[in-house]
Amino acid sequence: MRRPSAGCLALLWGLAAALLACDRREPAPTDAAVPASAGAAADAEPAPPDGAAAELPDAATELPDAATELPDAAAAPDGATAEPPPDGGSSDAGLPGSSEGCPDDMVLVDGDYCPLVQQICLEHHKEFLKDQARRTNPYGETEGSTSVSERCLEYKQPTACLSKKRTPMRYCVDRYEWPNEKGELPALLVSWREAAKACEGAGKRLCTEDEFNFACEGEEMLPYTYGFARDATKCNIDRPFRQRQLTLYRYERCMRHPECKAELERLDQRVPAGSMPACVSPFGAYDLNGNINEWVVRPGRKSPDRSGLKGGWWGPMRGRCRPTVGFHKEEDYGYEQGFRCCKDAAPR
Repeated sequence: MRRPSAGCLALLWGLAAALLACDRREPAPTDAAVPASAGAAADAEPAPPDGAAAELPDAATELPDAATELPDAAAAPDGATAEPPPDGGSSDAGLPGSSEGCPDDMVLVDGDYCPLVQQICLEHHKEFLKDQARRTNPYGETEGSTSVSERCLEYKQPTACLSKKRTPMRYCVDRYEWPNEKGELPALLVSWREAAKACEGAGKRLCTEDEFNFACEGEEMLPYTYGFARDATKCNIDRPFRQRQLTLYRYERCMRHPECKAELERLDQRVPAGSMPACVSPFGAYDLNGNINEWVVRPGRKSPDRSGLKGGWWGPMRGRCRPTVGFHKEEDYGYEQGFRCCKDAAPR
C-alpha cells in the first residue's frame, strides 16, 4: 500500500481544520434583566451575555499573544467603507469637551463621581414586558433564563446618588473608539489583552469601570449619554439582531478566510466614529453607548477575570452607561467587542 504524500496529508489536515472552525454555532445574545425599579443594582453584572462573542478557535489554530499589534485596518473589513466626516476628519476644533491637560485626541473628564446610583425605569420596551409576563409564575416571581434584553425607554429624573459622598476624578479619555479617529469604523474581534497592549503602546491604558461610567454619564448621572429617554436616532443601538452562524477568527486572520470575512460583513452594523453627533457624553466623548462594546478593567480582580464590557453595541441590548458585562475572559473576542483608552490628566 502506498503511503499518502506529505502534500496530501497537509491538504486533508487543512480541510479538517476549516470544518472544525466554521461549523460551530452559538445561541442568540442575551442580556440579564435588571429589576423593573432599576435601582441601586443597575450596574450589577448580568448572568447571560450582553452580546454574541465569537467562540475561541481550537488550540491548534493561530492565536496571537497579548503582544499582537492591532493594525489600522482592523477597524473596517473590506467592502465596509467609512463615510468621511463633514469636516473631512482633519480637526476636532469646535467639538464639545475640552482637551486641557490631555493629548489632542482625548477629552478631559473632571468632576465628582457617584459610585452608587439609583436609576428608576418608568417605561420598559414592550418586548421586555412581554417576556417578563411570560416568565412570571402565579406567585408574582420571575422564573428561568431569557434571551430578551432589559431595555428601558425612559428613566425617572433626576438620578439619585446613594453614596454618602462623591469621588473626585480627573483623567483623559479617547474622544472616539479605537483607533480613535473621526470617520473610522471602530476595531472589532479584539481581546481584552490585545486592547490593553494597544493602549499601552499608545502611551495610555484601558479605562476602568468607574472611569467609563463617569465619562459616559457625567455629574448628572445620566442613564444614557444624551439623557433619560432612550433614542435610537441619537446612538447606534436597537438594530435588528443577526444570528452568528460561523465561528469567527481574530480580525487579521478572518480577513484571510473568505467564509469568515463574508460572515463578518453580514453581521457588521457599525457606523463611523463620531458620525452620530448627538451620541456624545457630557464631557465630549462619542459613541460610549452603542456602536461597539468596549473593554474595561475591573479593579481588584485577578487574571483572567479583570475584563469587563460596557456601553452596549448596535444590537437590541441595554446600551447605557452603568451596566458591566463581566463574564467574558481576557482572551475572549467577538464581532461586537472593541475598546477605547484612558490616561491620567496632567496636573493642574
